[in-house]
Amino acid sequence: MIHMKDLTQGSVIKTILAMAIPVAASMLFQTLYILIDLYFVSALGEDAIAGVGTASSLMFLIMALSQVLGVSAVALISQAVGRSDKDAAVLVFNQSLVLSLVCGGATLIGGYLFGSSFLSGISADQGAFEAGLVFLHWFLPAMAAQFPIIAMASSLRATGIVKPAMLVQILTVVLNMMLAPILIAGWGPGPALGVLGAALATTISSFIGLLLLIFYFIKLEKYVAFRPEQWRPRYKLWWKMLDIGLPAGGEMLLLFVYFSAVYFLIQDFGGAAQAGFSIGGRVMQSIFMPTMAIAFAIGPIVGQSFGSGNPDRVKETFLKGVLLSAAVMLTVTVIMQWNPGIVVGIFTDDPEVFLIASVFLQIVSWNFITQGIVFTASGVFQGLGNTRPALVSSMLRIAIFVPLAIYVSTRPDYRIEHIWTVSVASVVVQACFSVWLVRREFRLRFPANFKTPRISV
Repeated sequence: MIHMKDLTQGSVIKTILAMAIPVAASMLFQTLYILIDLYFVSALGEDAIAGVGTASSLMFLIMALSQVLGVSAVALISQAVGRSDKDAAVLVFNQSLVLSLVCGGATLIGGYLFGSSFLSGISADQGAFEAGLVFLHWFLPAMAAQFPIIAMASSLRATGIVKPAMLVQILTVVLNMMLAPILIAGWGPGPALGVLGAALATTISSFIGLLLLIFYFIKLEKYVAFRPEQWRPRYKLWWKMLDIGLPAGGEMLLLFVYFSAVYFLIQDFGGAAQAGFSIGGRVMQSIFMPTMAIAFAIGPIVGQSFGSGNPDRVKETFLKGVLLSAAVMLTVTVIMQWNPGIVVGIFTDDPEVFLIASVFLQIVSWNFITQGIVFTASGVFQGLGNTRPALVSSMLRIAIFVPLAIYVSTRPDYRIEHIWTVSVASVVVQACFSVWLVRREFRLRFPANFKTPRISV
């Protein structure tokens, strides 16, 4: 019988790794899926690559909304676990499920009503727009399913349990990897559906993953469990969850703004430019997964330590998290500086698309370490239940990037590499500001008379 795991004891590095490795394993399979999916979509041509890339940028919007649930669940449940308040943890879990259904429904309605208008504004040409619209219509159900999936997986992570969600993630990704060539390229008995098949494979896999998690909670989970009597909306608790989660969602929303701005600013370079950025962007997302796993591990550790009244462990977790993240990202940075084409060449043989993606990765790799610092700081803020500083940090990045990017795009010597350089500069400033914000939060949270926090739900 699985209950919960105490994250307030033992070596901080070992605890981070024990939490991060299973998360990283599931992300590794997710990375393989992204790369395999990209491989088969790339074979359909640059319009398909650009279309899927522009439509997939909406995933950042969905991630932003799902962060509202995931971050608030991690913060409130982990702190409840730290102070041994199981009833509060169970209530937060069940209310997060109710909110997830509301958000999933809103995603479907909004996506089908306004998705076409969004794509028409950032697509390089009609071919990319049409491919993106087909992909989006079949991809929206998968995005809606992410809300209950995130709510359940985050609640488990807050209690220190990560393996069940990892196994479900691996199973669904393996299924997705199997369905992708069948539905995209028509391998075996499957029809060759192109970009529609890419979206359909993800949607089918997502719903199977959702069903597997529901089965786990019904049959095996005993600490945070379904309680139908707690499904009546508790608006006071919803407000508390939104108060914690919305800034974190805003943080992800700004990533959506960033990617949308880039697609808009480079559309005059044509479909090849957007295709190259789509490939480079997906590879970059895959590269970030190990450091994101570390950040995901830090949140529950900080939350439980804060809930139990242990500020020294909170501070140590941030420091050790930064060191682990920097070590991982340094290795990847060296590889990307040496030869980014070793990865890009798998997905395209178009010389122009290959060059754009390779140059993108080589330039932005200079901010991989600093991006890891940003993720780590965000994990700390989530555990403390105050995500506003992370949002302010992301707003600073966008406030630097967008005006500068627009400015360089108006210069007569404007080249696409200028956008990537501005992006690097904005992330470096963001990382420095994030560290300052963490240190400031520690000074405010941990005065000499610090007491264990109590959160009424």
